[in-house]
Amino acid sequence: MVTMAQRLEALRTERGISRPALSAALGFPRTAMEKFETGRQTPTQDQQSKLASYFNVTLAYLRGESDDPSDTDTWLSGHVPDDAPAPAPTSVTPRPQAEKKGRPAAVQEDGAVFGALLKSPSFQALMRTAALEALRTPEGQALLAKAIRRELDRG
Repeated sequence: MVTMAQRLEALRTERGISRPALSAALGFPRTAMEKFETGRQTPTQDQQSKLASYFNVTLAYLRGESDDPSDTDTWLSGHVPDDAPAPAPTSVTPRPQAEKKGRPAAVQEDGAVFGALLKSPSFQALMRTAALEALRTPEGQALLAKAIRRELDRG
């Protein structure tokens, strides 16, 4: 995942503008862009808005939450154009909880979000740490011993 600091540096270098010049153009302190790009400081909401506007990208793109620099924020913020027709009412049908293709329903319904979470190195590290801590408990040690006995009996 791209960090905001990395994204800011890439956008600035694409424009061919120096850090001090960009800071001055946006009315930020002279060393602000250096701090933002090195991760020593995070821009405020107002500064993020100014940066996104200056580079003509969305806040999600600037923050590294999206790889699409075009304007896709409107559906996230709930913005609906004034001339948009009202949606027709629909009935809500509960989704079946049965597994499809060997995957739980939760994985299929929110597959993109859940898949991204599972691929996240920080989430994997967190789960690894939690599993190891659980296996160090007396209950975890008993489960390990049982699994090892079962494997030895098979061999």
